[in-house]
Amino acid sequence: MNYKALLMDEAQMRRSLARITHEIIEKNRGCENIMLIGVKRRGIHLAHILADNIQKFEGVSVPVGYVDISLYRDDLTEIPSGAAAADCNFPESVKDRTVIIVDDVIYTGRTTRAAIEAVFAQGRPRAIQLAVLIDRGHRELPIKPDYVGKNVPTSHDEVISVGVEELDGYFRVVLEDRAK
Repeated sequence: MNYKALLMDEAQMRRSLARITHEIIEKNRGCENIMLIGVKRRGIHLAHILADNIQKFEGVSVPVGYVDISLYRDDLTEIPSGAAAADCNFPESVKDRTVIIVDDVIYTGRTTRAAIEAVFAQGRPRAIQLAVLIDRGHRELPIKPDYVGKNVPTSHDEVISVGVEELDGYFRVVLEDRAK
């Protein structure tokens, strides 16, 4: 437990995710034709929590998939042919759907850009929206989340770590100094 600051405990995370769920429902006038796509790793777990909340609040089952953006990164020089779809799971067609990409933290925007490319590789959605638990600033691309749990101004020397029970054994968000 050696971190600089606790940004969100489990209760705060769950409240933020509930608020994001309500914002999604409100902005989309319900949940018909919505699909949640979690960015591997922690975004997948957050997407499932949002889907569970939608089921609880609206009684609507929303499909949840995931994308591993590692093969869509712009810092890779060579991508093996056929590898781009290697680790994506889209439970249904994205055609004419509102696809909501779910990630734990947005920083430069490059992960989001890669996730958008992965969605378009599956088809043409009606719209793409972005939900993040933490927005830490420092964007390098003109990408802005539609739904944000918490804005946390950081320096480039800091790291935000999101813990989810399934992967980390705890549910919290902490601020740490980048290892030098």
